[in-house]
Amino acid sequence: MSTVNYVGQALKNLFSKPATLKYPFEKREFPEGTRGHVENDMDVCILCGLCQMKCPTGAITVDKKARTWAIRPFSCIQCRSCVDNCPKKSLSMDKQYQEPGSEKIEKVFDLSDKQKEMLDAQAKAAAEKAAAAKAAMEARKKAEAEAAAAGNAEKPEAAAGDAGKAE
Repeated sequence: MSTVNYVGQALKNLFSKPATLKYPFEKREFPEGTRGHVENDMDVCILCGLCQMKCPTGAITVDKKARTWAIRPFSCIQCRSCVDNCPKKSLSMDKQYQEPGSEKIEKVFDLSDKQKEMLDAQAKAAAEKAAAAKAAMEARKKAEAEAAAAGNAEKPEAAAGDAGKAE
């Protein structure tokens, strides 16, 4: 019985299209939803570091001081955790896989000048807002202290008046 199955399969394979591709000459088209390597749009990235925290392998490094975003592509397991947790949606998964290499590399991306200017403006605005809040807090404390001092000055007179009524 196995000989009949073998001959049937051999004839089917003989007259059907091959299952493989002639790789260097024919490139494979990846279907929608294929998880390839991680891409970062640095014009949108705010270097929040959530992708670094959510990466299970630690393949992503965010350096806020140097304003760089780096990934070690051969350590990435294409889990898509970083893409799903990015608040600005600057990360995406490309359909192409990482090309093989003989040594491990780290791809480092710098922020664009436009993004650097935007982050500087945000930092300046946050510093101004913090300074204004601190000044408002100090003014409120000073006003409360003056009100308390004025209230204490009136209390002895009121207390003496109350004591006189009680007698």
